[in-house]
Amino acid sequence: MRILFVAVGGSIHTARWIDQLTDRGWDLHLFPTELYHLRPELKGVTIHDVEDPRRWTGQPGLKFHDRFYAAFGRDWPLPFGRYRASQWITRCRTQFANHAWRLARLIDRLRPDIVHSLGLHLGGYLTLAAREECRKPFPTWVVTNWGSDLFLFGRLTEHKERLAKVLNTADYYWCECQRDVELAKSWGVPSERILPTVPAPGGFDIEQAEKLRTPGPTSSRRVITVKGYQDWAGRALVAFQALRGCSDLLAGYRIAVYTGGRDPEPVRIAGELLSQDLDIPVTFVPPRTPHEAMLRLHGQSRISIGLSISDSIAISLLEAMLMGSFPIQSNTGAAYEWIEDGKTGLIVPPEDPHAVTEAIRRALWEDHLVDSASAINQQVIAERCERRKIAQCVVSTYERICQ
Repeated sequence: MRILFVAVGGSIHTARWIDQLTDRGWDLHLFPTELYHLRPELKGVTIHDVEDPRRWTGQPGLKFHDRFYAAFGRDWPLPFGRYRASQWITRCRTQFANHAWRLARLIDRLRPDIVHSLGLHLGGYLTLAAREECRKPFPTWVVTNWGSDLFLFGRLTEHKERLAKVLNTADYYWCECQRDVELAKSWGVPSERILPTVPAPGGFDIEQAEKLRTPGPTSSRRVITVKGYQDWAGRALVAFQALRGCSDLLAGYRIAVYTGGRDPEPVRIAGELLSQDLDIPVTFVPPRTPHEAMLRLHGQSRISIGLSISDSIAISLLEAMLMGSFPIQSNTGAAYEWIEDGKTGLIVPPEDPHAVTEAIRRALWEDHLVDSASAINQQVIAERCERRKIAQCVVSTYERICQ
């Protein structure tokens, strides 16, 4: 089977999704939606159209095909065929149009069995534009809903028309939670085109993760992990404000913040001030930290806090559950489908620091709560998110839609 993924090359979700297919002997290809970064975890896939393939040749298990690679202001290393330079320049007035045109040429040449767009407004929009440029019949098209694609962007005027066109044009819709299944149906996607729900990055290697956990009960841990995104969705600063309300309970603790988003500077500033004012250490985990290191961090944490105005499952929630950290998660995602509020985690409004403070205080005070939640959550992950089970479901789904 030949599959072409259209996805963010710098996303750990992309790398982990592809990784679960690399031992099948399939012909896997990736057309990144941006030109500048690839995750080091990517392997077993042929990369097309990155800005400079030589930057990534040290990554094992990657192949590059740069026939369609070109950057503005450089010579174009591809045959123009019947297109003259003037016509090409006209077509490429915007980077998006240029990128979509190159994706269309790749699809016509590669002839994959499946084109799979990861992210409706990331891979989906680009694939939709490329579809209109293709000269040959378009392959089976699968789109995967990531995080906020429908829950948030689906409510925004500038996205509604394009999202509707992606959903109505694609052959199959894939998502990771029942909430998004119902949303897709409300957009007119029929049930027979909706594939089984699967976490966006696939499953976890339970045995390997166990080796990364700090021994002992969760209540003995003295790290609080915060998802440090403060942007259009993330609300890390609310978490910092909430932590200030717990200052009397934080002696001996360390706050670990994994940063991200387009502008991490406000989070770094707020974290440093929090450290000075409360006299507790605050450390920052840089973006694109290897996944194993992120699991190890959750495995050292008593509490993992993730606040955003929109998300789907929130992979950080699943990582916390896997590693025994007590999750405090915003109520704007699909946390209700994985944890029981007040028993195996706490679900809070993402923009109410007082509610978040009360949740943190409870998780710091009640040892029995965090220890019992750890045992239950590990069992849930083992049953619902074990790597081999998820991979087999994914493989079976691809094989079914290709018949």
